[in-house]
Amino acid sequence: MLKRNVLVVEDAIDIANLVRLHLQEIGCQVKLAHDGDVGLSEAETKAYDLIILDLMLPGVDGLEICRRLRARSNYTPVLMLTSRSTEVDRVVGLEMGADDYLVKPFSVSELVARVKAIFRRISAITGGDVNATRQIRAGKLSIDVERRAVRLEEDDIELTAKEFDLLLHLMQNPGRVYTRDQLLDFVWGYSHSGYEHTVNSHINRLRAKLEPDPAKPTYVLTVWGVGYKFNDTLERAA
Repeated sequence: MLKRNVLVVEDAIDIANLVRLHLQEIGCQVKLAHDGDVGLSEAETKAYDLIILDLMLPGVDGLEICRRLRARSNYTPVLMLTSRSTEVDRVVGLEMGADDYLVKPFSVSELVARVKAIFRRISAITGGDVNATRQIRAGKLSIDVERRAVRLEEDDIELTAKEFDLLLHLMQNPGRVYTRDQLLDFVWGYSHSGYEHTVNSHINRLRAKLEPDPAKPTYVLTVWGVGYKFNDTLERAA
């Protein structure tokens, strides 16, 4: 694995040190921050390949840090750590733009597996494959992969991180039908059993931003009883 720079924002010093130790074992360079204010400053002023972020922090909390990071144009993956495990808490974290969500107490092996999965997914999306297409066009819709920018005709379309990842994955595989579980696994990193409604809500928001009539979509199509696909009948260019 390529060396990666990771920021861990965690106020429990023993947990932070444990996370650092095991990430260093897979080749990561790790910086620790033990409160939200320091973590936010570090995240905003330096480049990291991943931010591991506790939800409950002194100062600025993890959700606010994640919200501010997702308001920026440059994208940094976020793995949330939290002692809160209700469905509402998980969904809020994912909807705020976290790439993954791990509930304490967690096993170190699961943490490392999640981190590796995020790195693999982000590498695939952003062009870790030298043969990856940097720009994709379908009909009046275009994606600049490296800039994470979306345009519809002459208009820039503002998407959240997950909306972008979902649209990009579908556009890269036109005509292929994906179940909600498959989209959860790819875009969110692993199977979030019971969170299929998260996919539905993201599809609905994409359609609201892309379609003149979301009830009669042109781009992201529903395959009834199965899932979703990107329209493969549109004229394409890359």
